[in-house]
Amino acid sequence: MPRFDQFAADLSYDDLPDAALWTLRRSFLDTMGVAAVGSTTPMSAIARRTAPLIFGAGGAGASRMLMDGRSVSPVGAAMAGAFTVDSIDAHDGTTPCKGHAGSAIFPALIAMAQAQTDALDGKRFAEVLATAYEVSYRAGLVQHATCADYHTSGAWTAVGVAAAGAKLLGGNADQIRQAAGIGEYHGPRSQMMRCIDHPTMVRDGVGWGAPSGVTAAYLAMEGFTGAPALTCEGAESAEFWADLGSGWRLVDHTHYKAYPCCRWAHPSLDAVAALQADHGFTHRDIAKVEIRTFHYATRLAGHEPKTQDEFAYAIAFPVAAMLVRGQVGVAELSDAALSDPEILALSHKVTLIDDDEMTRISTDKRWAQVTITLTDGRRFKDAPRSPRGDADLPLSDGEIRAKYDQLARPVLGQARADEIAALAVEFDALDADGLTRLLTLCTDPVGA
Repeated sequence: MPRFDQFAADLSYDDLPDAALWTLRRSFLDTMGVAAVGSTTPMSAIARRTAPLIFGAGGAGASRMLMDGRSVSPVGAAMAGAFTVDSIDAHDGTTPCKGHAGSAIFPALIAMAQAQTDALDGKRFAEVLATAYEVSYRAGLVQHATCADYHTSGAWTAVGVAAAGAKLLGGNADQIRQAAGIGEYHGPRSQMMRCIDHPTMVRDGVGWGAPSGVTAAYLAMEGFTGAPALTCEGAESAEFWADLGSGWRLVDHTHYKAYPCCRWAHPSLDAVAALQADHGFTHRDIAKVEIRTFHYATRLAGHEPKTQDEFAYAIAFPVAAMLVRGQVGVAELSDAALSDPEILALSHKVTLIDDDEMTRISTDKRWAQVTITLTDGRRFKDAPRSPRGDADLPLSDGEIRAKYDQLARPVLGQARADEIAALAVEFDALDADGLTRLLTLCTDPVGA
């Protein structure tokens, strides 16, 4: 087994299996769709107003913020971009780590790539993306296994972004090692359940994890030291790195979302959609909805969300929206949907039940079991299920493209959205000019 730092330094495009490249292409497309619609949110607007105030471009070079066009430092662009993607809870994730990586990785590495005087080609960009995902996922697994608190994704993506960022800057194994240590030490150890219990714009911590990782990479290249990263080389980390170079967490653990809300709600959403399709009842026929699920998920009840942040960390309201409207998409995030009297009435008929067995089995997957009782006394019970989008129930390329179109086209226009899609799904085949064109399209202002 190679050390993580040597693995990162040596990783080349030819080392990447086809499945890893396929996953990276899907994540590029999926993340840019979320970034497009995320740019319309108040959370994104605040982050993009703030970045030019405190992160002006300096000697590292200028980077443009995602979907904005204004130039700031790579750190500022990483911060604004990560908040933009994280503002709509529809980006890729990793169930074993209870979190997300792409929402930090793409904004951070796009920012750093733009700042370089020598443009990267697609193969080089694939190398650094793969490094970031693989280090982030493994660091996240270690952190969850060894730390008492449930930390946000920003805590462990800071490590992956730092390592990959140092690689992008041409760092050797020791510089990558130092960067990972700096990123881990200074990364945000924010408490995830605090945001779930009290949803606000702080979200999943990537808005600070991404710039922490970028900062760590530049510090390490200037000689700043910070090793070791305990999530990469601590005494309790070995089992999570044992198959590095032969197994790919990037492939096995990346999932994609069918709905723009916390993945813990997704098995229930799939279940009520299936029950309604199978039995033909309407939302007006429903007396109650019972959802048996794991403990953490029961803290996402969310019967009357007032904001997009509260909607993101809810189950009852999205389930009611699915039953009333037959979908949970961008329209269900609107103020009109949040105040829809039919959705609100049905939301209060949803009960979440803390189920010990669901908690026991919800480790590498997330489980729920739904029962719907109608006003005429009929009762329909779905089998326990985990959400679509995991490796064993993957969304097809067509489904991911349809989701991207739904998110991106209304914001970017069909021509720009389609050009991003065409380039993103073959980004690793692009020469330097082609990749520059793709990154420019991703950072042009909305409406341009």
